[in-house]
Parts: sequence; structure tokens; C-alpha cells
Amino acid sequence: MGIPASLNQNLALPVICAPMFIISNPDLVIAQCKGGVIGSFPALNARPKELLDEWLTRIKSELAADPNAAPFAVNQIIHPSNERLEHDMALCVKHEVPLIITSLSAPTQIVPHVHAYGGKVFHDVISVRHAEKALEAGVDGLILVCAGAGGHAGTLSPFALVGEIRKFYDGPIALSGSITNGQAILAAQAMGADFAYIGTRFIATTEANAVEAYKQAILDSSAKDVVYTPYFTGVHGNYLTKSIIAAGLDPANLPERDKSAMNFGAATGAKAWKDIWGAGQGVGTIDEVLEAGELIARLQQEYRSAKTALCNNPF
Repeated sequence: MGIPASLNQNLALPVICAPMFIISNPDLVIAQCKGGVIGSFPALNARPKELLDEWLTRIKSELAADPNAAPFAVNQIIHPSNERLEHDMALCVKHEVPLIITSLSAPTQIVPHVHAYGGKVFHDVISVRHAEKALEAGVDGLILVCAGAGGHAGTLSPFALVGEIRKFYDGPIALSGSITNGQAILAAQAMGADFAYIGTRFIATTEANAVEAYKQAILDSSAKDVVYTPYFTGVHGNYLTKSIIAAGLDPANLPERDKSAMNFGAATGAKAWKDIWGAGQGVGTIDEVLEAGELIARLQQEYRSAKTALCNNPF
């Protein structure tokens, strides 16, 4: 099926920028879209909740003024702890956000409202079972969060998950998991995905709402410095060891927690992401902080070079 026409406007690369808690803000989203990729942010990043209307108004206005800007997306967490969901979705409908990215529970109640104004819904999944539930809910695309992705991530190899889902689904797929350069974007397409889904690489940008110590930790870390644990939110995720140690915890001895412990809407929930830094296993390939537009231009050059090299390979 490929990329939907409504999301294929002015794309310089087949990339959706992952919505990162705290990190993704209007400055970053606007820079991403103006660079030619789909920018996104979690609705919960706009605090207090009344700020979301201002963010959406600003993003729409600035992108409308640029005829070359790509579409944008908003992430909605579907979980009982998210007391803002109804409020935030009403604003997304009001502003006709082109793409809604949903996480955790299947977006059965959200899809009809988004489709009513012509928007699309993509859902995060880490398994075939989650994909089937999302498709039953009527989503327009799947985001496969595979092993090595930053934040909440699954454990399946992208080769395994893409292959199994492509056996029964021919719609849009975005692939996540340690994608930090143009070569990896091309590889995602070669494996059967329509989009690469990139998060961690954009933490190391000037526009990202991350403290300088966090950005430096991204530059200083490699895959061995990433810990996979459910301790901080109740859902397994990848975090930088350095930040866990700084919080006075032992990365090798973190207790188990379950989903009932999640609280995305409260200050205590935000602290996990503020002080305990999420990152994917691709950090070892990130060496400098760039402006988002400069980063996207570099990704585009790497992508083109990789495609040329592959086409010139006799095999």
C-alpha cells in the first residue's frame, strides 16, 4: 500500500520522528517538518493541558507558512492513568492533526473521530498479537517498536516482526529500533517497512528539550550502556545506565514493576523520564549535537549514498 498520500507531502526522507516524552516540543517538531520528515510530540508534553491548544495553533501556523513543510503528528497514551486523553483528543480533532500516534491500548474509540476529519492513526506495537488488535480497531498503519528502540520497546528482532506482520498486512509500517543514520533508513525499507521511526538521534539536537548533560550522555554512551527494565514505568524500556547510577540505583539490581504502576499524567511519572534518561541501543553511532535541519540533511545524504552503493553492488 505504501505511504498514504496525506502523509507523503514534502517528504525528503521516509521518516517519522518518534514522539519523546519531555524531549519533543514545538521547536523540534517544526524543525523536523521543515526539514522534510514527519515531526511529532506526545500530547502530555504540553503542561498544563491548556498549553496543548497553543502548541497546536503555533505548529499549524508555522508549517502552513512553509509550502515545503512535511505533516506532523501527536502521540496519545491510551491508559487509565492518562486522565487528559479525552481533553487532548478533542483538541487534536479541533485542529485536525494529520497523524495521531497511539500507544499501549488499541485505539478503538479514537479511530472514528480521527477518520471523520480525514486524519490517520498509527499504533505502536511490539508483537503480532498487538498488531492484530490494532488492525481490528481500524488503524491506518503500524509502528513496529523492535529490540533496541529507545524508551518503551519490545524484544523482537525487526527481521522477525516485519516478516511475520507482512504475511497478513500490506499497509503502512514504520520501523523502530536503533535507526540513527541514512543507511539504517534504507535498510528499514529493504526489510519491508515504509517509514523509519527515529527517536534517540533527535535527542542530540539543539532544538530538543533535553538538558545538556543528557545530550552529552548520548554522545558518550554505546549500546552496552543501555539497560532494559520495567522498573521506571511498569513497561519495559531502554534507559542510559549513567542516569540510573546518578539517581542512586544499581542498574543490575532493579526490582520488577507491572503496568499498574504507570502514571503518565502525574509529576512522579514525568520524573522517570526527566532524571532517568531513555535511549536506544543506537547511541554508539551518535557523535555530535546538530540542529535538526542539519541532521536531516545529513541523513538524506547518507541515505542517497547508501542507495547508490547498494545499486552498484554486483550482488
